[in-house]
Amino acid sequence: MSPMNRRRFIAAAAGAAAAATAVSPESAFATPRAGNGGTQDSSATTETDEGTLNFDDKTDFANADKGFIAALTPGVVKNAKGKVVWDNDAYDFLKGEAPETVNESLWRQGRLAAKQGLYKVTDRIYQVRGLDLSNMTIVEGDTGLIVIDPLISAETAAAALKLYRDHSEHRDADAKKVTALIYTHPHVDHFGGAYGVLPDGAPDGVPVIAPEGFLGHAVSENVYAGTAMTRRSSYMYGAQLPKSAKGQVGCGLGQNVSLGTVGLIAPTKDITKTGQVETVDGVRIEFQMTPGTEAPAEMNFLFPDLRAVCMAENATHTMHNIITLRGAQVRDAREWAHYLNEAIDLFGGRVDVAFASHHWPTWGGEDITELLTEQRDLYAYMHDQTLRMINLGMTGREIAEEIKLPPALEGWANRGYYGSLSHNVKGIYQRYMGWFDANPAHLWEHTPVDEAERYVKALGGAAATVAKAKGFVKGGDLRFAATLLNHVVFADPDHRAAKSELASVYTRLGYAAENAVWRNFYLTGAMELTEGVKSGESTTVSPTMMMALSVDQLIDSVAVRINGPRAWDVKVRMDWSFPSMGRVYHLTLQNGVLTYRSDDKADGTAGVTLTMTKPQLLALLGGKGLGDIKVEGDASLLQKVLGVVDAPDKSFAVVTP
Repeated sequence: MSPMNRRRFIAAAAGAAAAATAVSPESAFATPRAGNGGTQDSSATTETDEGTLNFDDKTDFANADKGFIAALTPGVVKNAKGKVVWDNDAYDFLKGEAPETVNESLWRQGRLAAKQGLYKVTDRIYQVRGLDLSNMTIVEGDTGLIVIDPLISAETAAAALKLYRDHSEHRDADAKKVTALIYTHPHVDHFGGAYGVLPDGAPDGVPVIAPEGFLGHAVSENVYAGTAMTRRSSYMYGAQLPKSAKGQVGCGLGQNVSLGTVGLIAPTKDITKTGQVETVDGVRIEFQMTPGTEAPAEMNFLFPDLRAVCMAENATHTMHNIITLRGAQVRDAREWAHYLNEAIDLFGGRVDVAFASHHWPTWGGEDITELLTEQRDLYAYMHDQTLRMINLGMTGREIAEEIKLPPALEGWANRGYYGSLSHNVKGIYQRYMGWFDANPAHLWEHTPVDEAERYVKALGGAAATVAKAKGFVKGGDLRFAATLLNHVVFADPDHRAAKSELASVYTRLGYAAENAVWRNFYLTGAMELTEGVKSGESTTVSPTMMMALSVDQLIDSVAVRINGPRAWDVKVRMDWSFPSMGRVYHLTLQNGVLTYRSDDKADGTAGVTLTMTKPQLLALLGGKGLGDIKVEGDASLLQKVLGVVDAPDKSFAVVTP
């Protein structure tokens, strides 16, 4: 066994002394102790990676508690109908010692991330942490409050702002009004709660500041592919799992996602270049553009007069994702490292505290530089070593098995609680090489169901395949056991023994995982195998989110839902006229494709013209009918178009066909 593969193993058999199959050192798996045959009562403990994990180091705990002012008591947020949309008290079980069903390192991270309340970061800067997946930062301006990243939901953002207002030193009501809103990047946990801090939208004179390209990327992620990403997010964040030592203990970056009302107030001011300085409510802010890092549009920014820097989501207390398992564009690890290096140069010697949109701040110039340096080297090492191995002819899967971080880069802030070295290097491979590994056998593979049926037949049928899988479980190879059992389930989704055994294997893998996202995927998969898919997934596509979109983006959101085969023979030409905007959109559906162009007048070629406002269009697309929309021409043509628009499936199967 090579040194790169010898440090962690997975063992499943009762009384197993060690695993038969090694896993990637950075796949964040610990060595399970002997359990009762891989059942849900089996257990896990943590290896210390040759002494690199120092559980006696309490620096992070001290920093996470520093500046504490008050907590929300109880730590529960409800919506207007009384439904709980956030419950941080559900994580009270983390106050004890790590049980055998949770990796000890992940348990530590969960304890840190579950801390909740209002904290003073430095003079005039406060954070509310533990009321959503992300943090909301509040900066006291000369006349009011600058809010940075207003969480996911209006309800949690409003609760966070109220917590500040109830406990801040400012008693003047006017000094507590929101005078600016800043989005660091276009992920929903950084803008979704905008209406919680500006309930009526942004009034004149209140800037909404974001990096250039913010809105387009927010739409592409949360609308165009929003349904699929939301469904996969339920696995990634373990939203449906019970909050317990045998269920969800967090997601590494925070604890969970809130389930309240998602909205978006469109930016009114773009940040376009590094070095751009803006004075916002009397506070000077110096910006650093970091596109292509944790998001396609993202920015860090310095408060030079307060000696504080916001690192957005570019430097947190975990290895982040180069490719996120919920689905997203592959991020650029090389650029990520480059911008962290630039941040060291830009901000070095000018800051006493660095805070981010997740986790707890870091104080002291030397400690800040150390954090940024180690994270810079982390992403650079992943990138460069993956490319080196690519050019040796290795595939993404092979690289994930072989790569190992230098011991100096395995400190707490670089641990794979959210991202993992295993799936990150596969993402880097994908960015450069695509999905195909050049092996012709992988060029034209069967679908999962067709492939599964053939594997099961070749192995002698479902019962024989399950028996073989159990043999691999007893031998300690849970990974291949999961592969075999997955084939049985996809070949015969009603095979109860296979589903039960696969759920058991997933549970053991989840209990051993240091990576919170892997744990949530495994345990959610196990839950859905035994309990089925729970309907009613939340969505990021809310009315206020849609209202922030341009008409062009709304048309694109319809185009990606056209059922191409059903629309092959449908040909429609129609105009959408918006007098208040002075624009007419000329839409054409033909060959299964909806295309458009726009100008300032009708050209007389449309079979039907709809004259309307943007809210009326949103009502139409939301299934509320034509209402007061003015229709000229053949109204049935509109129905032909709407008749080939698919409704997305919010509860599609993942671990079954």
